[in-house]
Amino acid sequence: MSAKYLHLASSLKKQIIQKSGTGVYKLPSENELCRQYGYSRQTVRQALRLLETEGLIEKKQGSGSFATGLASGSNIIAVVVSEEEEYIYPSLVSDIKSALGHKGYSVRIYSHHGRLAFERKILEELLRSSVRGMIVEGCRTALPNPNLDLYERLKEQNVCILFLHGSYQACPESISVKSDDYYGGYLLGKHFLQNNHTNIAGIFQIDNVQGLERYRGLSAVLRDFMAGLPDERILWYTQTELTALEQKSDTMFLTSFLHRQLKDCSAVICQNDEIAYWLIKELRYAGLQVPADLSVAAFDNSYLSEICPVRLTTLSHRNHEMGTAAAECLLRMIQGIPVSSLELPWRLVSRESDAPR
Repeated sequence: MSAKYLHLASSLKKQIIQKSGTGVYKLPSENELCRQYGYSRQTVRQALRLLETEGLIEKKQGSGSFATGLASGSNIIAVVVSEEEEYIYPSLVSDIKSALGHKGYSVRIYSHHGRLAFERKILEELLRSSVRGMIVEGCRTALPNPNLDLYERLKEQNVCILFLHGSYQACPESISVKSDDYYGGYLLGKHFLQNNHTNIAGIFQIDNVQGLERYRGLSAVLRDFMAGLPDERILWYTQTELTALEQKSDTMFLTSFLHRQLKDCSAVICQNDEIAYWLIKELRYAGLQVPADLSVAAFDNSYLSEICPVRLTTLSHRNHEMGTAAAECLLRMIQGIPVSSLELPWRLVSRESDAPR
């Protein structure tokens, strides 16, 4: 016959599973468990020690024992990003895996490569899997998405879903961890205005909600300082053009913008370091110097900002901030702790790619 403490531990595991997703679950006190099951205090403590060893509960001095959110079976978190091995993603994914791993969760990485069909295949696979939660960078988040039905089905299976870098516009109630991109666009625009640049251009991704917010910030600061932003000073590019740039070094959309629309500008704000990196290379091919002929700034403070032909002025977060914040927010969701969406502030890292006018 199984030892009494094993029987009690098994019963408490079932309660923990039943209570998961309903809020933070505090186990009954040792005295209450003794009365409820008729076991000795020693048996109760053995059962609680076993649950603590398995990572299912944690004891808080003076408060009691609480469920951690882990289950006795699968504790898999799916992380869905645009790319796994490019640009900012290796360090971001590493931070998420580290934070979740320390809490007993294993992580599976999926890449949709900015393609809705790939995103759908991933979601269909996850519906057949036993995942506890998901951290998702959406695909073309500024556009209507045909895959929202699968997200709803995952939620019906009690899968906690956290969006990274912004959620879909049709799901305003979704929880996300993102940058304060409106403020970022405002901050870079103000930086250039204070350096006497008045003819400022922008390059933003039109099918990505980050691009829209960064453009809104730039247009707002130019409005507030009564500086104009003619439509021709904005280059909107799509995920398709970005993919061609990354896979084939196809810079046609940047080259055309450079020759047709940047001639009267003294500064340009780019969607991110990646776009700025390629723009600076194209400017050099055209015989233009940064920052003598054109100042350039961007977002993300990635490794590209350091290996550019001219070190890039860019916006940054604190080291490991985004990935760690996303992991911690998802863990609270799994535990049933109420959470709100989080916007991380930007700070300016000034380098050699911009200069006063």
